[in-house]
Amino acid sequence: MDKNPKYSRTNGPKKNGRLKRSGKKKASRAGKKPMWLKILLSFAAALVAALVVGVTVFFVYASSAPKLSEQQLESAGSTVIYDSNGKKIMSLGTENRTYVAEKDIPQQLKDAVISIEDRRFYKHHGVDPWRIVSAAMSNASGSAGLQGGSTLDQQLIKLSYFSTKRSDQTIKRKAQEAWLAINMDRQYSKDQILTFYVNKVFMGDGCYGMQTASKYYFGKTLDKLNLAQTALIAGIPNAPSSYNPYTNPEFAKKRRDDVLNAMVANKKITQAQANEAKQESITTGLVEKNTSKTVTSTEKIADPYIKQVIEEAKKKGYDPYKDSLQIYTNLDMAIQKRLYEIANSDEYLNFPDDNIQVASTVIDPDNGNVVAMLGGRKTGDVTFGLNRAVQTDRTNGSTAKPLMDYAPAIEYLDWATYHPIKDNRYVYPGTNIQLYDFDHQYKGLMTMRQALVESRNVPAIRALAAVGITKAQNFISQMGFNYDKTLEYQNGIGLPSSTLQNAAAYAAFANGGTYYQPQYIKEIVTGDGERKEFSSSFKQVMQSSTAYMITDMLKGVITSPEGTGTRANISGLYQAGKTGTNAYPSDISAKFPDDAAMDSWFNGYTKHYSVSVWVGYDHQYEAGNYLDNNSVALASLFYKNIMTYMSQGKTNTDWRKPSNVYVRYINGVRQLYLAGSAAPSSELSGSSTSSRSSSSETSSSSSGSSSSSESSASSESSSESSSNSSSSASQSSSQPSRPTDDNSSSANSTPPAEPDSQAENQTTNSEKPPQ
Repeated sequence: MDKNPKYSRTNGPKKNGRLKRSGKKKASRAGKKPMWLKILLSFAAALVAALVVGVTVFFVYASSAPKLSEQQLESAGSTVIYDSNGKKIMSLGTENRTYVAEKDIPQQLKDAVISIEDRRFYKHHGVDPWRIVSAAMSNASGSAGLQGGSTLDQQLIKLSYFSTKRSDQTIKRKAQEAWLAINMDRQYSKDQILTFYVNKVFMGDGCYGMQTASKYYFGKTLDKLNLAQTALIAGIPNAPSSYNPYTNPEFAKKRRDDVLNAMVANKKITQAQANEAKQESITTGLVEKNTSKTVTSTEKIADPYIKQVIEEAKKKGYDPYKDSLQIYTNLDMAIQKRLYEIANSDEYLNFPDDNIQVASTVIDPDNGNVVAMLGGRKTGDVTFGLNRAVQTDRTNGSTAKPLMDYAPAIEYLDWATYHPIKDNRYVYPGTNIQLYDFDHQYKGLMTMRQALVESRNVPAIRALAAVGITKAQNFISQMGFNYDKTLEYQNGIGLPSSTLQNAAAYAAFANGGTYYQPQYIKEIVTGDGERKEFSSSFKQVMQSSTAYMITDMLKGVITSPEGTGTRANISGLYQAGKTGTNAYPSDISAKFPDDAAMDSWFNGYTKHYSVSVWVGYDHQYEAGNYLDNNSVALASLFYKNIMTYMSQGKTNTDWRKPSNVYVRYINGVRQLYLAGSAAPSSELSGSSTSSRSSSSETSSSSSGSSSSSESSASSESSSESSSNSSSSASQSSSQPSRPTDDNSSSANSTPPAEPDSQAENQTTNSEKPPQ
């Protein structure tokens, strides 16, 4: 046995009968680090790595920050709005700005602003880490504290270069904001920075800068304000609309008192001074609100449109008053000007008085762009006043019929334009209310085309009953008509709506069935040069066949001698449209003449423009505020004037018939049907029904008869009190005229040959179409 200790596992000194561990093993264990130390070192390494990454990212972002510019810091920071051609329309608020020099800013105002916005303003160097940590801890605990982590310097940079849109508050933007704030603090004194801020902030009601606000609210300069008034001015920039003393005196007082408390905490005033100032009424010293404003002719003309632009920008997350934006709109200023001139001069229409009002919206059917908008007439120099083009407290009368009644009947029930509907005695389901037309007569059995052309009420409601309220309401909800409650049968002849909604909905007929969400803004450029383009969201809401068949019938509203919209006819122009008139409710109608109406509408379109016009009085129940027969015609005539103007130089293109729409002539009248449509009613067609075929339009009697049969009874209401099926009316809707037609052919004349469905009839209006 080898007794060499070098190779023996048992040799060596023993202690208490056990082998003693080798010194080598003991030394190895002694060199091992404790677990807590490993964790600490790992955490420190991760922290260093994160710091390195953070610093690297910060400087990468900072390197692409905008260039610091005194001109940018001094500018009013207002938003500029442009039309569709890139021409400036207006700047928001700059004309009211009164600049205050550094030496003229009262110390009391400086103390108030710094106390409420940035108490450590004179101590930090643009960015305040202590403020950031304190704000975070305050927010986490829910205790009162600083307003946020941004210094006054950072707020100024944001106002000068970046938008206040929440989604824009990214790490990159925050890094650039901090970098610019640090550099600004190096280049300018604290008093210079404070001066920039005092002159930059938005103060509500179109005012920029605190000197401007002092004159606007109190009629005097900043150095003439007392403590309470100074605190009010200092508090407004945080939320100008909420702290406006005219419109929100309670919130304004609370904010003013918060500023006074902050000044006490910052040891700028005593508690006694604060208490005394708090006792002063928020309205003390306020001058009467100044509603007058210097308005340029362009601003006045575009006022209703600009009001909607501002609202849309806010919905997109921007604040046109706080942010330095360039907003490029879809406004066609030439069309906007002509709308204004038609409404406000005697050159085009004869209005009965200055109180009668007009509203109108023009939309491009191909993209949903709002081209122009009229909010009223004879409105004076009121800025951003009532915009009647978007108000929804008036019903659109019979212009609802194509939307809620007939389009769903074609879409869901495959109705043909010759589908028979009874115009006889009708009582609304579940009521004892009998439905009448303006003439209090019934015309018996008629086609859907004739019912729509002549705007008969009972056939429209029978169509709605056949479709069902639920389906019909779902159909129009896809086109911007959304209501909190279920609609009723009477809404089939009148929907509470605006000209904006109507123009957008009828645009879906014009473009083949696609609804575009109306859009005012096409591009926004922020202060740092970032561009954001916008386009309308869209959805196919009906088949192209439905849109085409409705359009084909609505042509007759304008061109047929029996049509209700003949005053809108523009010779030679391919167009379609619908009239709408609202009579007075029966409980007050006795106060007005028999032919008096409350509202008059016309919705019409070509392939280039969709237009909705409303005419009426703001206070329609007051004596004398009614529309007579001449006034009712103003909506159609207004449409005719603006559409005539807009169509100059535009291609005059007819709508192309979809391949799944077939043509049949009944009593000499061109009728349209689908593969699933019922055969013509013998009561209407008699022996004059004919099928015409060509390479482009195939129509056979077998296709009609082999389809699913739908009797005229399908359109009957279960609540009908009596029927008049034996009564029939002759088809009086004549063939819609073409540009060369004189529309004088009789109903039984030989119908003209149909154009190829794959070709478009097109002429070019290089000159103004004849009136």
